[in-house]
Amino acid sequence: MSHAETIKIVQDALEADRDWLIQLTQDIVRIPSVNPKFTQDPEINREPDVQSHLERKLQEIGFETEQWEVQPGRPNLVGDLPGNEDRSLILNGHIDVVPIGDEAGWSVEPFGGAIKDGRLYGRGAIDMKSGVAACIAAARAIRKCGVELEGRLSIHSVVDEEAGGFGSIDAVKRGKLAKAVLVAEPTWGDVLPVEGGLEWVRVTIRGSTAHASWRYNEIFPQQLTSDRLAPGVNAIELASKFIQALQSYERDRTRARTHPLMPAGANTINIGAIRGGAGLGADGLPVTLTNPAIVPDVVVIDLNMMFLPQETSAEVRRDFEAFVHHFAQTDAWMRQHPPHVKWELGELHFPPLNTSPEHPLVASVARHKAIVGKPAQVKGFVAVCDAAHYAGAGVDGVIFGANGGGFHGVDEYVEIESMIETSKVIAASVIDWCGIRG
Repeated sequence: MSHAETIKIVQDALEADRDWLIQLTQDIVRIPSVNPKFTQDPEINREPDVQSHLERKLQEIGFETEQWEVQPGRPNLVGDLPGNEDRSLILNGHIDVVPIGDEAGWSVEPFGGAIKDGRLYGRGAIDMKSGVAACIAAARAIRKCGVELEGRLSIHSVVDEEAGGFGSIDAVKRGKLAKAVLVAEPTWGDVLPVEGGLEWVRVTIRGSTAHASWRYNEIFPQQLTSDRLAPGVNAIELASKFIQALQSYERDRTRARTHPLMPAGANTINIGAIRGGAGLGADGLPVTLTNPAIVPDVVVIDLNMMFLPQETSAEVRRDFEAFVHHFAQTDAWMRQHPPHVKWELGELHFPPLNTSPEHPLVASVARHKAIVGKPAQVKGFVAVCDAAHYAGAGVDGVIFGANGGGFHGVDEYVEIESMIETSKVIAASVIDWCGIRG
């Protein structure tokens, strides 16, 4: 039997048994697994129940499985079919979901798994429990058809992606690696071999506190007499200058470098949070936030800094720190009291993913997508996902998944036909990459 004939048999098996994939997706959507970092409630923080359900499915089809806690009560699940390491492949997906938001805005039960008009609804349906289910269904069809893979196939069902990817980070730290990884995040059928990196960085600007009634002593020339009060330095005013300079820096860096698979300006800097006031607390934030009678002496600015797939974190950090240094030289106070830069705020850091579009796994996914459905675009992912953490450990990766809508919003859904198609493409690419034994 030829390679192509084997793939066709496996894909036909997936089509014939499509209800299995639909049912598995419904089953795990109906188990609420809201990330407890967003909402703490044992009724909806049921990640262990999802993992136990998936572990049973993996064991039924012959996977060796392992669970361990990444954080208390939050287990990762890894399943392995042993094989050659040179052709090893990870299929990755996360089972934590974001909160449902305003339940009144939903037209269906948020964790009901309802099906109507070709869509399967529920929180996590597209982001990304259907992706996890599609990976398992692909492996099941391969096993059911008696195909023995040459390379090791692993399925990583991880937690905490929605809060930074610490499930996949922990898997990588434990050496759960392979030659390549496919992350089944929703891509609307496109093939995404690259994504930019991400840094969360905090800039702290210090001034000098004083009573606001003596502000005239700061902004109008005063005689240098022995009884003159030391003038205050308003950190919020310094921060406003910094923000203007930062916007110019952002424009310059987005115009200076591009990537052929990324939209122009993908390397943005979002000013996400600003807190200004008096006194710097042990938590790194201002202590007094609500008293305008005090000249504020501290401003803390938190930034979401994207960078391009071909850039390194070290380059980006070095360039940003140089910008902050040069900005400080424009002000007499800040030359003596430069802003402080803190990287990996919240321990969050995403390395870039920069797999070649000609990589065999990327080419396989694109080719099979064109065979079973519409041809895919090969382009970059403008957000970040767990593929980054494997890429940071030297694992080539690609992101590919189904169509849907409402993710992180109301009435989240996955298109059922797209989910089936995704599983067929994944199965074919697993066979291509891992090879057939014998």
